[in-house]
Parts: sequence; C-alpha cells; structure tokens
Amino acid sequence: MNASDWISRSVALLMPTPKPADDKPSAPRSTQARLRATVRRDPETLTPSALRRLMTQLQAVVDPHVSEVEAGRRARQISAWYASATPAERRDLWLLMVEQFAPDAEQVKAAREHYDATHGTPEQGAAEIRLRSAFVSPRTRMLQRFVVDPAGLRFLVDMRAELLRELKADRRLMPLDAELEALFSTWFDVGFLELRRISWDSPASLIEKLIRYEAVHDIRSWNDVKNRLDSDRRCYGFFHPRLPNEPLIFVEVALIDHMAAGITPLLDEHAAAADAAKATTAIFYSISNTQTGLRGVSFGDSLIKRVVETLREEFPKLKHFATLSPIPGFRAWLGKNAAAMLALQSDKERGELGRVLGTRTPQAEQVLSAAESVLTLDEKSPVRRFLLQCAAHYLGRELSDGRPLDPVARFHLGNGARVERLNWAGDPSPKGVKQAYGLMVNYLYDLRRLDKHRAMTLAGRIPLSSDIERLLL
Repeated sequence: MNASDWISRSVALLMPTPKPADDKPSAPRSTQARLRATVRRDPETLTPSALRRLMTQLQAVVDPHVSEVEAGRRARQISAWYASATPAERRDLWLLMVEQFAPDAEQVKAAREHYDATHGTPEQGAAEIRLRSAFVSPRTRMLQRFVVDPAGLRFLVDMRAELLRELKADRRLMPLDAELEALFSTWFDVGFLELRRISWDSPASLIEKLIRYEAVHDIRSWNDVKNRLDSDRRCYGFFHPRLPNEPLIFVEVALIDHMAAGITPLLDEHAAAADAAKATTAIFYSISNTQTGLRGVSFGDSLIKRVVETLREEFPKLKHFATLSPIPGFRAWLGKNAAAMLALQSDKERGELGRVLGTRTPQAEQVLSAAESVLTLDEKSPVRRFLLQCAAHYLGRELSDGRPLDPVARFHLGNGARVERLNWAGDPSPKGVKQAYGLMVNYLYDLRRLDKHRAMTLAGRIPLSSDIERLLL
C-alpha cells in the first residue's frame, strides 16, 4: 500500500458512516463494538476512549480483590462523575452496566443443563445452587457496592427514576431496571422500614416534603397542611434508615364519627377539630408514594395495616376503617364506553334519559354532553343515575388481566377492601370533575373479611356492598 492509498484509507475511517440508500437509520452499535472502535459515530455521545475509561472505573468497582470499603469509594467516584454528566452520557453508563456486566451466558447454559440432568436425583440441590450462582451477574455485585457509601442508596433510587423515563425509547435498558427493582424489593422490605407519625411538631423540612409529594389532593398553604395534621387527624409514613428524613410513602387519616361522603369537609381549614377520642371511623383520604425510583416496590398495603394497628391501640373506639378515594380512570373509560353502557340500560331508563335530553333515542354524545353540567344535576336526574350506574360497573366489573381496571381500586381491593359506596360530588374540584365527574368512592376495610375479599379479587370477583350491586346494569 503506497502513501496515497494509506492516507485515503485513514481519512475514510475518520469520516462518518454514510446512511444506507433507503435513508433508514442504522441500528445503534453495541457497547462492545464501541469499546473496540477508534472513532465515535453519530448519535453516540462518549468517544470510544472515554467509554473505555468509564468501563475501567466500573470494573474497578466489582474487582473481587478489593475490600467493600474500597469498592464503595470507587463507586462514589462514579456517582460524582454522574452528577455532572449529561443525560446522553448517563445513558452510556447505563448501557455499559447492561451489556458489559450481564450474567455469563455460557455459565448459565451449562448450569441449566446440569440442573435439568440432575432433576429428581440427590444432586439436584447442589445443581440448583450452581444455577442460582450463575444468574448472579457482575452487575448485581456492582450495584450492591454502590450502597456501601451512605449516599449510594439515594443515588440508585434517583438513577432508576431517570431510567424509567427512557425504557420505552430504549428497551436495551430493561435488564438494569429489572435488577434495580429486584434489589430494591429486598432493601426496602417492610421489615426494614420504620413507621413514623408526621405531625405539626415534625421538622419543617419534613412537612415541606409532604407538601411537595402530596399526589391526591394538592396542599394549598401552610394552613392547609396544619389542618391535615390537627388533633383529629393523623399522618404516617414509612422511612428507611438510609433515607431517614425522606418518607417513602405516607397516608393521611381523618378521625370522625361517620363514613365521609366528600373531600371538601375534610379539607376545610376553618372547621373545628373533632374529638378524636370519640371517633368511630378512620378515613384514609390520601396515600402518596414519594419515590418514582421505587416503582414496583409494594409497601402501601403494609402501611395501611400498620396504621390500622397503631390507630386501634391509640383509639379503642375506632370500629370502621375506610377510604375516601378518587376514581382516576373513570371519565376516560366512560368516554369510550358510553354507548355500550346505554345499551345495558332498560327501555324505561333509556326513555327517561331521552326525555330530559329531548330525544327519543339518546346517543352517547348527548349523554356525555349533558354530563358536562354534572354539578348542577339534581338527585332525581336520569343523567346522574346513569353516571352512578356506569361508575358502579367500572369499579365492579371492569378488569384488566383479571385485576380491577382502575389503579386505585386495584390497590385497595388487592389489600382486602370492598367497594362500599359511591359519593356524588365527592370531589367538586376541577381535578375531581376531570377525573370522574366529581365522583368519589369509599372502600371499606372490614377487618374480619380481608382475606375473603382478597381471595375474591384474585379470582376476578370484585367484592361489592349491596348499595353498589343495586346500581349495576
């Protein structure tokens, strides 16, 4: 090769790879290919040399020859790099973690074949241990070493919150997400969590977090939050030792003498506090998860159970435990299913509906249009009754993969509650009307029937009160 050919070839290697003739973008290179490369291609972010340096740092974290303390120090250096990295650079870190620290495929294959061959023999137990060990990836050990540092758990939770937003766009990241979720399920097991009451006497920084994280009914002011922490109220949260001033989830409770039918009286800052010692009913009116990075880690059901136990010890007169809950998916669902629900009504009911709408045969669009004035409908309105019937059907009959379609219903029914009562204009706020035409629902936690109701829900049969059953079409 003469000098001219050598120069031409070298320049060609430095030039970006042209797109195929059909102008379709080429598949992204794997990190393995990028680590071997000389130049960066668009739209890659880190150059091959920078990627190799980052790879060396990650390998140093999982080095079996260093102590846990030293490994934690090295992981902290990566966390410091991450703090100033761009989103695209962070994605390159995630891809290295996924592709370069996965389980050894050959070891997994050999261990699986050995396990299959020894099934039913005395060697099966040892083969199972070998198979489990083969599935423990270097990535698992790496993530475990990040939490050696006191701030490492916070780093990983925040990192997963970012990662979750990118999963749909890049499915290559799914193994890292799954690994983090599995580790978090262990690290945040309820046995390691502390239940703490949050009161007006709690640190201001903690109360500010209640305001920031409240996800059901926005806290409007300091007077609002003070009302929610008054003598006839309780607020409890789960805390992890590594995140001592950060509630992972919290629940707000009103102690009253009846089943609450609307959120407005509960949030009334000017209402006099009730005598909590005389309360017979605990109303759970808001439950908020605070950490996006812990999605899929379930501790809400344990929170409610622990709070019920705590309240019963403090207030022996409490007999009833129920929620006042939103129905977040109802309005969107009805917009797609109004015609089908009209078809389920009796001829008499459709006739009454048609008379108030000025038509012989009411159509879905007409009913939905009339429902826009939901807060002005009187008690005998056929439109009002239709909305209640539809809400009862939505909560009591609509399933997805055998589970309640509505996310809030899925949570409470999965914990053993039953659908107790629908409340007209329970939440007349713009948000409440937008979600569910202002409707709210009580889920009742009957402590004697929790297991029965949970089993019914798992079998695809939603436990309903007689009031709800009478509304079904």
